[in-house]
This record gives sequence, structure tokens and C-alpha cells, in this order.
Amino acid sequence: MSMESARGFIAKIKTDEDFARRVRECKDAEDRMAFARQAGFDFTADEIQRARQELSDSELDRVAGGVEVECEKHWNHQHGFFMQ
Repeated sequence: MSMESARGFIAKIKTDEDFARRVRECKDAEDRMAFARQAGFDFTADEIQRARQELSDSELDRVAGGVEVECEKHWNHQHGFFMQ
């Protein structure tokens, strides 16, 4: 598990609209973690949270891929992904 993988996951969301859409379509945090692993990423919840914190606000908005800001309030620290 690595920060580099977490950063790569975020980069993929930022650059691949279809990938970002599939992440957003995951039903919950556990589903998102499984999706990330299936896509070849290996990071912990803490690592993805730290990678998110490295981003500027405008970068974070782009990573969210159009997910409404309200989702930010439901960040799941246990798994490190937005809750729906």
C-alpha cells in the first residue's frame, strides 16, 4: 500500500471522466475501495485521505468530478471515500 498509489488513483479520477463516473456510481465507501483495488490501486484509507489533503481546493473540486459539495460533508474517514 502506498501514497503513490493513492495519488495515482486521484490522478486517474482527474484525467479519466469514465473512471471518475464509475467511482461516483459506487454505492458506498466499501464498494469504492473494492473498485479501486480491482482497478489496480493499493492504498489505505489513511493514504487516500492524506493524498486528498495535498490537493488545493480547486484541484479537489475537479477530483470530485462534479459530485456536489454536500458530499464533502459525508466524507467517510474509515474508508477514505465520499459517502452517498
